[in-house]
Amino acid sequence: MVFSILDGHEDDPPLSMLALRLMGAVHRLVLRGDAPELAAHYPSAGGRPDDPWPAFSSTLAGNAAELRILIEDPVQTNEPGRCAALLPGFLEVSERTGLPLRLLEVGASAGLNLRFDRYHYELPGRAWGPRDSPLTLRAELTGAAPLETGLAVASRAGCDARPIDPTSEEGRLTLASYLWADQPERLARLRAACTVAAETPVPVARASAAAWTNEALAAAAPGTATVVFHSIVMQYLPDDERAEFESAVRAAGERAVATAPVAWLRMEPADVQMAELRLTLWPGGRETLLASVGYHGDPVLWAG
Repeated sequence: MVFSILDGHEDDPPLSMLALRLMGAVHRLVLRGDAPELAAHYPSAGGRPDDPWPAFSSTLAGNAAELRILIEDPVQTNEPGRCAALLPGFLEVSERTGLPLRLLEVGASAGLNLRFDRYHYELPGRAWGPRDSPLTLRAELTGAAPLETGLAVASRAGCDARPIDPTSEEGRLTLASYLWADQPERLARLRAACTVAAETPVPVARASAAAWTNEALAAAAPGTATVVFHSIVMQYLPDDERAEFESAVRAAGERAVATAPVAWLRMEPADVQMAELRLTLWPGGRETLLASVGYHGDPVLWAG
């Protein structure tokens, strides 16, 4: 049954995450209430994490036609836990420039990471952010990350090929479906971030990474530090679009001046276990490896 649902996808690129697309499609049925037999085995739906295969196989057989449609959708994992890794990167830019941040996120999905300053952080021996936030993020942090630095956000915007509205029921369902069903703490984190999203509107445009970035960076923004950032996104872009996006960022960097600096902050895979948080800041264009970080933002091994 699995093979019949995936038939025709033999040549899908590995980084398109076909397996996760299938699991997300099935999880959507569970969360939607349309697979009660399988829900009994999914902790995300209140079930017990015992042997789900008989119910899983039955769900595939009974919903094959819809699942073939759903697996065409790309993965949308807007993991707010990654903000625990991105936070010290934003603080590093603030400390180096002394300016409010103009945030531009590529591959923003629902824009949850664009609201990073609205979350509360509990890190070893230190706390950051509003204590009354609906979302508290906790992570192991080693090294002298600049957590005592102040920070102001001047503006925030993002783009995505298929943006999601985190304030809508359909949007929340899509985001939750791509979480692993046996990780209820991630589901709780996501729901709390969606609560924050309802309090802090952020525009996320339907656009390609390269075209949107080119337009956003066409004019300087004096008095702010423009921060182009992304997390676990580059693998999903075609090679030509990735190259065009990077060219747009570097060209804007070459035009940057001290009163309108440009930063490129990215959290992208280093290996199967960890990602790297890297920063390039213009004028100057110096690239720095800031940290090695877990894919969901924990741990953060600061390199500075």
